[in-house]
Amino acid sequence: MSYGRLPDFFSTPGTSSFTELLGNVAPELLPGRRPLPPGSAAELSPHGTTIVALQYAGGVVMGGDRRATAGNMIANRDMQKVYGADEYSVVGIAGSAGLALEFVRLFQVELEHFEKMEGVTLSLSGKAVKLANMVRGNLAAAMQGLAVVPLFAGIDPDAADPASSGRIFSYDPTGGPYPEQKFHSVGSGSIFARGSLKKLYRDGLSGDEAVRIAVEALYDAADDDTATGGPDLGRAIYPVVYQVDIDGARRVDEDAIAEVARAVVDGRVDKG
Repeated sequence: MSYGRLPDFFSTPGTSSFTELLGNVAPELLPGRRPLPPGSAAELSPHGTTIVALQYAGGVVMGGDRRATAGNMIANRDMQKVYGADEYSVVGIAGSAGLALEFVRLFQVELEHFEKMEGVTLSLSGKAVKLANMVRGNLAAAMQGLAVVPLFAGIDPDAADPASSGRIFSYDPTGGPYPEQKFHSVGSGSIFARGSLKKLYRDGLSGDEAVRIAVEALYDAADDDTATGGPDLGRAIYPVVYQVDIDGARRVDEDAIAEVARAVVDGRVDKG
């Protein structure tokens, strides 16, 4: 058995960015560095659709529908599109599904790597900029139809006013980030979801009220956008919703979301 030296990058003081480290050591593993055939590659991967986020007193809520589509076909009925990024932030993804899931995993490692290298946690704005750099690095693939459009949200645990510590950032395929006020949505059903959020949002919401509004907005998006899946009571498939406050980022219990979804559907039936 041979016991050769480890490659130099294992013993060289490196950057606090895992993406930069990977770009130096194995650039072909970065989603945006892979060569693509000429022409559009948009049909190579199913697309995830609608993500919504809104602030409430002391935190933020982010929810996503579960449907992935390929053209006019439903490619997946129970895809997860919202994930915890770290202890105090979450990320939702719309766009090319395979690349989007890679982005989420890479972003989670990026934040963890920074914390281990620097011994501190990135600020909320710093996390948003890290994600913007990753989106910008995927521009070549986006130009060929493999765009990933994230939505990022979290809280600043050291905010002077804990009640307004929640913040939301949106992106376009060239990067960003763009701070959003109160609420935002991305994906094919975002126009309809945003209209719903605009109608239902008010200052001073509680966490439970924000969760209900997120589900209402996703229901409205699914009502008008075929690529967005509404609550599927028959198959027991419900939106994935995360809540972030001073207690951390956590996925809202599926039984609780099922109860909210049934209430939303029943409420719409009652209205005719």
